[in-house]
Formats: sequence, structure tokens, C-alpha cells
Amino acid sequence: MLPRAHRRAAGEGRAELADIFRSHGESYRKTHFLPASHLKVMRAVEICRTQELGGHLKQCDTCGFEHPAYNSCRNRHCPKCQSLAKAKWLEKQTSELLPVGYFHLVFTLPHELNRLILAHKKIVLALLFKAVSETLLEFGQRRFGGMLGVIAVLHTWDQILKDHFHLHCLVPAGALSLDQRRWIRARQNFLFPVKALSRVFRGKFLYLLTQACDQGKIPAANNEIKASRQKNWVVYSKKPFGSPQTVLDYLGRYTHRVALSNNRIVKVQNGEVTLSYRDRKDGDRKKVLPLDAHEFIRRFLLHVLPDGFMRVRHFGFLANRAKKLALPQCRKLLGLHPALPQIPKQSAQELLRELTGIDLSRCPSCKHGTMIVVGELPRISRSSRWDSS
Repeated sequence: MLPRAHRRAAGEGRAELADIFRSHGESYRKTHFLPASHLKVMRAVEICRTQELGGHLKQCDTCGFEHPAYNSCRNRHCPKCQSLAKAKWLEKQTSELLPVGYFHLVFTLPHELNRLILAHKKIVLALLFKAVSETLLEFGQRRFGGMLGVIAVLHTWDQILKDHFHLHCLVPAGALSLDQRRWIRARQNFLFPVKALSRVFRGKFLYLLTQACDQGKIPAANNEIKASRQKNWVVYSKKPFGSPQTVLDYLGRYTHRVALSNNRIVKVQNGEVTLSYRDRKDGDRKKVLPLDAHEFIRRFLLHVLPDGFMRVRHFGFLANRAKKLALPQCRKLLGLHPALPQIPKQSAQELLRELTGIDLSRCPSCKHGTMIVVGELPRISRSSRWDSS
């Protein structure tokens, strides 16, 4: 999200998530019991890039135009703070891409488990990562006689902000042999049979969930487990990506996405928030959905993750413990130099220019001058009895 001066210059003036929290958050907090993690997210989003976080004053060296640039909250649930985080993460991932196709698989948990997951997110979602990674690595060993690489990204929402728990997985099209002497290529348009993946995934997850219940980590969930066992679980497989750049574009869209981007907020009026969304069941048509402001906040907060919970994880030869040796070996076997390429580090301003196409150092008023820092802006706090930061 751009600073306000640049958004005004670009003709933008829509309501944001922060505006909704500022106008309706206090009444929501008075009528709903919220854990500290939810309060923390609401607080961070409300004060992001405002006087409460301080910042600095910028001035154009040509026309003298001034505007304040306030600090960001850097909360991972804030839609204004993900562009730069995404750019920095992608900068690192660029060096680890292999010159092979990448398969995209999606593992989805049945909605019968949603209530249990929401009550015990940290434990149950960790089991999801474990069941998916074990399933994929087991299939890789059986069918290729080698080790796969997996990047798994957790999403918890659907298009209208309801709870929908699933993992997006990127898998390079091949495996490193167990003796690490060969790269074993996958078929061009086929990795694993999705029905077999679904059955094994279901069995592993429900076994792990039953084990967690037996160990007292979560309450008994016999009804949920029984209902889930009777359903066909869904694993969706897309055709491989055509190039490493396509993989990067995909990663950029998914890894640092929050439940709702500000550009999906159509309007906020008369106690209602109107969202735009794509209806997957109706040919992906774009539609709008009006929600009561409190219902909107409730749905958004469904997707707050526990503190410290990692929503992007790597497995197989891409796992942190393995890739120091395994990834250079994969590169060597694919005819590349073993050493990972050094990606030039860019400043935050350069990354945002590359990401948005807008030079934040250019004066938004005269369009010619350069904005330079001329002073610091101290934090100006407002009292808040619910502040938990």
C-alpha cells in the first residue's frame, strides 16, 4: 500500500481495513470477547502508518511540497504491510528456484473440522502441515526412489472470508535420488494420482488428530473424526508451471496474502462493508457481498494465526536442515553451478518501485523533484483501555 500522498496522486481514495476497525472496532470489542492476539492485530492495523507510530517528514527538493511518512506496523495480518515483506521474501527465493517445472497441489480439510481447528489452531494446523508433507515425501520415495522438495503455504479463507483451511504446495518436477547421485525427472504433466494422494492424506491426518486427542493435547473429537472419515477428501492438482518466473509470480500472489486486501473493499456505509469477490461456483464471475460491519470483523478475525506460527514451510530437499547440501547437489545434477546465485540486495524503496511501478522518491505534487527526509516525527499516542501491544 502506498503512502497517502502517493495514493491521492494516483486517484485512490477507497476505504481500508484500518478505517473499518477505527469506525466499528470499539463497538465490536464491547460486544465480543476477544483473545489478546485479535486485539493486537486490530490495534496494529488501526495505527499502521499513523502518528502513533512516528515517522519522518519528507520535502520535495524542487517545489517544497511536504508530507509525513509514518512508520508501518509490520503485522503480518495487515494488508498495507505485506507488499514489502513479499518482495523481500521473493528476493531470497529467486536464488533457490530450479530450472524444472513446478507442480501445484492443494490439500483441503473438510469443513466438519472447522470448529475444532478454530478452537485449537496451533496444534491442528501443525498436524495439517505434517500430514501433507509426510504424504508427499512418502509418494516421492515410493514412485521416484528419491526425495522431493516441497514449499507449502497455508490459507485459511475462501473468497467471502469464511473459514476454509487448505495448503497450497509447490513441488519441483523431480526428485533427488536417495544416494544423491541422480536427479530423477517427473513426467511432464503428471506427478501423483490425486485419488491415492487424497486417501493417504486423509488417513495420515486423522491418525495424527486421533493421537493428539488420546494424548490430551486437544479435547476428544470423535464426532468430527467420524464425520470426516466418511467423506472424500479433496486434493487438487494443477498442470505444472511453465517457467521459474511463473513460479515466482505464483509465490508472490500466495505466500504473503492476507485474508483480505484493501482493494476488495468496495465501500463502507451505514454500518455495512461491501466486498468484491469471485464466485468460483459461477464461472469465477466477479460479484459483491454486503456484510454487517460486525460480521465483517468477525470473519476477518477468523484468520488471525497464533503468534509465531509459520504459514510458509519447506520440506524434503528444500527443508532448512537439508537444503544447505541437497539444493547445491540438485543444481549440479541439473547442469548448473552448485553455488546458489547471489541476488543483489535492494533497498525498500527499490523493491517497492519494482513491485508497484511507482517511484516513492518522486514528488507526487510536481512529478519532477525528489522527496528527501527533512525531519523526524515523534510518536503521538492516544489512550486506549484495550491496548494490548
